[in-house]
Amino acid sequence: MSKLPVFIAPSILSADLANLQKDVDDIAPHVDWLQVDVMDGHFVPNLTFGAPVIKCLKTAVPLDIHLMVSNPADRIEEFLKLGVKNITFHAETVLDTAARRKLIAAIRAGGSMVGIAINPPTPVSAIEDVIGTVDLVLVMSVNPGFSNQKFMPEVLEKVEELRNKYPTLMIQMDGGIDDKTAKLCRKAGANNLVSASYVFGAADRASAVAALRGK
Repeated sequence: MSKLPVFIAPSILSADLANLQKDVDDIAPHVDWLQVDVMDGHFVPNLTFGAPVIKCLKTAVPLDIHLMVSNPADRIEEFLKLGVKNITFHAETVLDTAARRKLIAAIRAGGSMVGIAINPPTPVSAIEDVIGTVDLVLVMSVNPGFSNQKFMPEVLEKVEELRNKYPTLMIQMDGGIDDKTAKLCRKAGANNLVSASYVFGAADRASAVAALRGK
């Protein structure tokens, strides 16, 4: 189990989009980051938010941009202009090491932390060329694209591998995270948990966030 502080980053994918500001204000005192799932309808079948929507969101909670898009290099500038905390791109969309390093450098030069994500079938070995240059590795515990999917426990082996090799790395998990699966994630070594429907669908959101932390 990781002894690092556990960050909770609810995904606004499951917020009430007609009352997005209200939902964000409601959970803001209890969370560390807010994750924004940016989907292009190409890399994943769903289509979601762009920078114009996020620009209208007023919050002091740091924003974590998860780019589920085919061409992440084309999308970073619009979010860097908003002063976001972190931008994560998918390893499956940038396969060349030189291109990955160029993208990582561009994100960092824009003032943001940078993460790299791997889908459930993708092994840790696929990103070892750049792990030492990113701030965060996102291990997807569902196939990306939609919320409310079932957690895939087999990916926990990748979290354990990462934690054993990189003791201080921020390891994020996303997909099917609730109070029960969060315990498995923390035990494996994850220290940044993304949850969508479990948090925004809870009657007591503060208690739901506390449960994700293991409190």
